[in-house]
This record gives sequence, structure tokens and C-alpha cells, in this order.
Amino acid sequence: MKNDIAIMADPDTVTGFMLGGIKSGFPVHNKEEAKTTLKQLVDDEYSIIITTEKIGDELRDDITKYTGSKALPMIIEVPDKSGSHKRETDPKNDHIKRVIGVEMVK
Repeated sequence: MKNDIAIMADPDTVTGFMLGGIKSGFPVHNKEEAKTTLKQLVDDEYSIIITTEKIGDELRDDITKYTGSKALPMIIEVPDKSGSHKRETDPKNDHIKRVIGVEMVK
């Protein structure tokens, strides 16, 4: 597994992260393109893949398949330029609970 970080998101979010120092940026424009790109990033063994909450919600089954009970790749979901949106569950807390066995309390 590489120790590389990639951002896969809408073009504006990718640009922002790349200006912040992320070297590998992959802009996507639709669900199909995001699904293909996510598979490629996992196959390329990126350790951390950053994406938006919107894409994360669209690709929930794929993200679960790729992360399973493994610690890596870690797929982190961040708000896009329109901001965070209400979610039934928090994937970050679910991932932490799965990896270290402890539920985070708010």
C-alpha cells in the first residue's frame, strides 16, 4: 500500500485540495465516472482517498466493499462547496468503530 493521498471530487473541490498541497487530484463529473475512478484509486493502492459527502452517499456500497473491515484504504468524506448535509449515519464514526472497535461519542 502506498502512503499517498488522493482527492476525488467535483473540479472545484479537487482544485481547492490541490492548492492546499494534495498532489493527486481526480475531478469527476458524474456517478459512473466517480465509481470508475474510486476503483482505480483502490487498485493503485492509495492509502487515503478523500471524496465529498455527496459522492460518498452515491457510492456507499462500493466504499463499504473496498474498506470492509480493513484500515486501508481510508476513504474520508468531506463537505463540498455547498456545505455539509444531514445524514442518517456518520461514515467516519462507522469506520472508526469498525477499525478500532470503539464507538465515538459526541
